[in-house]
Amino acid sequence: MKFYNILLSLGCAAAISLTSCSDDFLENVPQGSLSEGVMNSTEAIDLLINSAYAGLNGWTNEQSDPCWRPTSNWSYGEVRADNAYKGGGGEGDGWDYHAMETFQLQSNNGNIDGKWFNLYSLISRVHNALRALNAASEEDVPAKKVRIAEMKVLRSHFYFELVRLFNQVPYFDETLPVPDYIKVANNEFTRDQHLARIAAELLEAAEALPDRQAEVGRVNKNVALAYAAKVKLYQAYKQNPETHAVESVDKSLMKEVVSLIDRVQGYDLLDDFQKLDLIAYENGSESVFAIQYSMNDGSGDAGRVNWSNLLNSPGGGSPYNGDGFFLPSQDLINAYQTDADGLPVFDYQSRPDYATVTFIDDKHQTLSNAEPTVDPRLDFVVGRPTITYKTWPESPCGSWVRDRGTYGHNCAKRFWVSPESPDMYPGWPWGQSGLNWQIIRYADLLLYKAEALIEIGEDLEGARACINRVRERAQKSEYVKDFYDPSKDAANYKIGLYPKEGWTQDYARKALRTEMRLEKALEGERYFDLVRWGIARETMTRYFEAEKDLRVYYATASFTPGEEYFPIPVAQYNFSFGLYVQNPGYPAFK
Repeated sequence: MKFYNILLSLGCAAAISLTSCSDDFLENVPQGSLSEGVMNSTEAIDLLINSAYAGLNGWTNEQSDPCWRPTSNWSYGEVRADNAYKGGGGEGDGWDYHAMETFQLQSNNGNIDGKWFNLYSLISRVHNALRALNAASEEDVPAKKVRIAEMKVLRSHFYFELVRLFNQVPYFDETLPVPDYIKVANNEFTRDQHLARIAAELLEAAEALPDRQAEVGRVNKNVALAYAAKVKLYQAYKQNPETHAVESVDKSLMKEVVSLIDRVQGYDLLDDFQKLDLIAYENGSESVFAIQYSMNDGSGDAGRVNWSNLLNSPGGGSPYNGDGFFLPSQDLINAYQTDADGLPVFDYQSRPDYATVTFIDDKHQTLSNAEPTVDPRLDFVVGRPTITYKTWPESPCGSWVRDRGTYGHNCAKRFWVSPESPDMYPGWPWGQSGLNWQIIRYADLLLYKAEALIEIGEDLEGARACINRVRERAQKSEYVKDFYDPSKDAANYKIGLYPKEGWTQDYARKALRTEMRLEKALEGERYFDLVRWGIARETMTRYFEAEKDLRVYYATASFTPGEEYFPIPVAQYNFSFGLYVQNPGYPAFK
């Protein structure tokens, strides 16, 4: 049984009420009144730790529905980038998401404020656990040092999310009295200082953690090392504090990234990409750090499923009968095209759109320009009309989109079990299962290492080997077959490995950034990658130009310099009584 589910079954709801947050996250008092003796009891400490772990799924006691503030970052990291459309029932359905997609962001956007609030609520849970652990003796809590280290990894995760979303955020730890939170400014530390502190805390935690934990779901030394490598990778790109332009790359930090990843042991790629969406393999060799979910576990509705993806199961008459948010963009589909050697076409935007859909009726569509070769991961990631959808036997994928006139005909295929699978819950919440959400998987580490090696510039061959390992797994995965003739592939799949010839630093950098997009598509990371590399504005400007004839709402979309990060929510500014400052690129608070 997953550790995460054991935690919640112990009565985590009681612990959740201990959080010191409400609509203004720094202001309220705890909802329950417990004596110090009870708080410091072994049982209570366990509950507080459980509550902190439970926070990974995004639920707080004060704000429900993590679908609007998703831990998967599908809206913040993909819809805000060039990989996905908002989807749903039209532009006004979940308009705050539409504002993210079209870069019409204002500081009163509810989903931005909600994300800020939730992350600080979850940090509050960690601090409740740490205060109790710090006050306990090792006699009462024999695993005290390990549990403290676990909590510090969770805190690092939540703070890292805040920094890469909002840039300027207030920092405090469990030692600061709650009444003093109001005195902490959001510009006390720079982005670089935040990232340095987060990485240091992760490395400190790694020293106290075991290589493995007996209970699946608990963080271990490898998780801390892998996460520290990811944080240092971000830290290595030095940004101008006003424009957020990348001005230099710190090679010494990149060397630390490589060293940390080399210390992570005991993981490997799954042998088939599509196993990433099978529950049987969710805690397998590729899973480094994951949010543990479950179904039919005795809790309400379907169980402790991934509510962050509640809105996103295919709609439009699909067997999922979902809300149909989070749809892959045509630009993402085009990016999977390959050349005669099976390598990515870097200038794919100069080509006609690949496999455009002609709608005949609700059950019949045709594809035009489907002859070019494509990376097989396209049909592992995207649900395309006329193409076999997982192992669904009744029909090929149709136009499973609610508003085809606005968003086209393609839906997401990642993160869903097949509709006929016994692992899928029958009914609401639509399409849900107990499939874990991977925060860090082994393929990420191979690509992070490749990125660092490329920027260091001293071992380009090592970088090529890492990227080719990821591509070779895709190459050897079982390709999607034609629905009507399973002896044939569903498309002209061709994927090759990068040769040594022509593997310069500039070419390798393009290869790495493309590979990161193709391998990690729809995993909530794309926009953060673009900002880290310093190419968000140029990438999104090209994207809007390429897509505006298909998606008319992009006609007026534009990326203003300084918009790399979200605005500081006005609700939080008001709470701070004017202490917080706004991020560059947005109107200053008055």
